[in-house]
Amino acid sequence: MIESESNFIHHLVDLRKRLIFSIVGILIIFACLFPFSNQIYQLLASPLSKFLPEHAELIATDITSPFFIPMKLAALLAFVISLPHTLFQIWQFIAPGLYRSERRLIASVIISSFVLFITGVIFCYFLVLPAIFHFVGQFKAPEITMLTDISNYLNFVLSLFIIFGLAFEMPVIVFLIIRFGILSIAKARKIRSYMFVGCFIIAAIVTPPDILSQTMLALPLYLLYELGIIAAQIFKAAPAKIVS
Repeated sequence: MIESESNFIHHLVDLRKRLIFSIVGILIIFACLFPFSNQIYQLLASPLSKFLPEHAELIATDITSPFFIPMKLAALLAFVISLPHTLFQIWQFIAPGLYRSERRLIASVIISSFVLFITGVIFCYFLVLPAIFHFVGQFKAPEITMLTDISNYLNFVLSLFIIFGLAFEMPVIVFLIIRFGILSIAKARKIRSYMFVGCFIIAAIVTPPDILSQTMLALPLYLLYELGIIAAQIFKAAPAKIVS
């Protein structure tokens, strides 16, 4: 009983230490980014700025927005940049209680998930956002001037970043579903046509109501589904026996 309580307290102390390390890491990066928060927001606004009318700028409809919106963006960016450090702290806490095969699998899933999420965000920033703004600019009426509030723009962009980042997790999801026997590779191949239609339905639900952004999400989503099947095929061997 005493030993059990001692182990529990040890785990709590270790968890507290890992949380402190994670928070300190985020705060340090935020402190480094905060002086450049306005420049970071300008970089985020770059895909839209190229399609604004001459001399037009983003506007702020709230008095405090010019200060708090760039600061919010710097905080979010600090969280993303420090995410590898945060995940490492989580890993340091849970790894001692895992078997070797479990550690390999979880480490691979964490690393690949992070890389795929960042890839989805980059894909959205460099390809999707410019395409959307170009599409909207081509079809707007000549008498309409494109002026966007900085808060609304940040929310719009962040929502797309999250959508595309999560969508790019498709290979990991498919791999895990097949890995744990929920779905076989043969069955995953058999339902390809349904998944293709499903990708367009999902894209129509989560993206803005224009065919361009829906297509730019649906097609990569389906291709990533195929990538998940390929990954499961490559690592289709049964999980190794658990050895501590």
